[in-house]
Amino acid sequence: MYKIAIVEDELNLSSLTKKYLEKEGFEVTTFSDGEKASEHLNDGFDLWILDIMLPGDISGYDLIKKIKENNKITPVVFTSARVEEFDRITGLGMGSDDYLAKPYSNRELVLRVKNILSRVYVNNTEKKANTDEFNGYCIDYDKRIVTENGVNINLTSKEYDLLYFLLKNKTKAFSRDQILDNVWGSDYFGSDRVVDDLMRRLRQKMPNLSVETIYGFGYRLLV
Repeated sequence: MYKIAIVEDELNLSSLTKKYLEKEGFEVTTFSDGEKASEHLNDGFDLWILDIMLPGDISGYDLIKKIKENNKITPVVFTSARVEEFDRITGLGMGSDDYLAKPYSNRELVLRVKNILSRVYVNNTEKKANTDEFNGYCIDYDKRIVTENGVNINLTSKEYDLLYFLLKNKTKAFSRDQILDNVWGSDYFGSDRVVDDLMRRLRQKMPNLSVETIYGFGYRLLV
């Protein structure tokens, strides 16, 4: 399942576009401003839909720079109520894959998204996959898929988030509170025992991970 991020401050439009994409089987996350979206650049989105004019200090142009620095093959679709040719040319020059002027047809948007995803991730064999191997597991960061000997390991979204955090911080020790902040978010309020439960489920599905329990503190991924 492809993951799509929508950055749009018009909430009704954002909600409607989200529904259209979800009906086609995509996993969709919405953000209402560039600041919040920029905190999730490492969440493994396969495609971004960006409004150029956003509230706050981070515009769509600023976001695409950050996205391409993080993963240059990640496709971006710009949208804007401004129809001047300058917007379209500037956006394409910065690496966007498409441009839609508002108001746009969500059906057309879905078709364009499908074509872009097929071109970038399916048909273009020259693109280097953003993958990693660890202890016999193959991790596809773009698609958030983990396999062992070619067989998919069916991880939940939160299990994958925990795995991603561990892999990006090998050998570092983290307390349960630190894991909560990085995997659940700083606005999570609840028991830190959810960390133990999630870690137990991840270990069951991926027993070769070599996660060390630091009693009274937290966890560390060994290499």
